[in-house]
Amino acid sequence: MTAALYVIAIMALSVSLLKSKEKTILALKKAWKSFENILPQFLSILIIIGILLTVLSPEQISKLLGKESGWYGVLIAAVIGSVTLVPGFIAFPLAAALLKSGAGYMQIAAFISALMMVGIVTIPVEVEYFGKKAAAVRNIAAFVFSLIVALVMGVVM
Repeated sequence: MTAALYVIAIMALSVSLLKSKEKTILALKKAWKSFENILPQFLSILIIIGILLTVLSPEQISKLLGKESGWYGVLIAAVIGSVTLVPGFIAFPLAAALLKSGAGYMQIAAFISALMMVGIVTIPVEVEYFGKKAAAVRNIAAFVFSLIVALVMGVVM
């Protein structure tokens, strides 16, 4: 599957080059600049994940975030997700690594949904644009919804 995506990307790039070499080169430069901007965040998160997975044994991860941790683990995962600012393309591989290390589906669902919807780190920006009440209501509702997502995942899985 991955090879097919690479082939499609190379073909699309070739067509773009044939159609307009200048625009394609400009697009590649912009893509490279975006990559350079996101690389420090990406590397720092990968390093943190690597250290955490090295320091914490699968048993410890399972104890904190495993099925046996129940709602305590769900709340821990939701709080961690709420205060963490991680892009989705890093969050999903992290979730997969945590699952392989013994985390439970409910806990991972709470972590990912809180990570994507709750923005404790970004509250100052939200307050500036939407006001204190709207920011608080949105974040509280998102946190509650992440717990509902965890509950649904617990029932389904």
